[in-house]
Amino acid sequence: MGNQIQVAFREPRLLLISDPRTDHQPVTEGSYANVPIMAFCNVDSPTKFVDIAVPCNNKSTQSLGLMWYFLAREVLRLRGSISRDLPWEVMPDLFFYRDPEEVEKEDRERAEAAAESMLVAKAPDFAPAKEDWGADEAVADWSADGQPAAAAPAAAVAAPAATGAAFQVTEDWAAATETSDWAAQSAPEAAAAPGANTWGGSSQW
Repeated sequence: MGNQIQVAFREPRLLLISDPRTDHQPVTEGSYANVPIMAFCNVDSPTKFVDIAVPCNNKSTQSLGLMWYFLAREVLRLRGSISRDLPWEVMPDLFFYRDPEEVEKEDRERAEAAAESMLVAKAPDFAPAKEDWGADEAVADWSADGQPAAAAPAAAVAAPAATGAAFQVTEDWAAATETSDWAAQSAPEAAAAPGANTWGGSSQW
């Protein structure tokens, strides 16, 4: 808007400055064109070329946002857009600058907190059901409980013995003519030399 080459060029009628020290360049150029300058000034702000100094704290973003809020509300009241008898529905928070990354971070933290609160509220619904391992049907007398199980090993030992006695080895599988019992052959050899455990060495010391 301030470029004279552009078609939409407009001569500024008023220059608003947030900090005369930071914006010293536009203040100096505005003085060349005799443009009125209004600035928010702190106690240490230079007031050279400043026509209207509004005392306030221009070091804080919240303070500057509040001053711009007051200025916009007063301009609308002078134009007759809003009434002085009714409060302005616009909140001062809209004049505060907020970093988009901080806004996203706050929204993410708020969503995580809401999700965590929902999980905590629904925690009793996920309680595991009580498992029944048949404790009610268990035998209270442990000594009596072990008596019937004593006959089971004897039956288990008798079964392999009967299987070994019935097992026969034949060279001709088609005609079972020759049979041999390996268990019967190895038993007499083991009984003939019960004390011949020499471990591969001499027995004379």
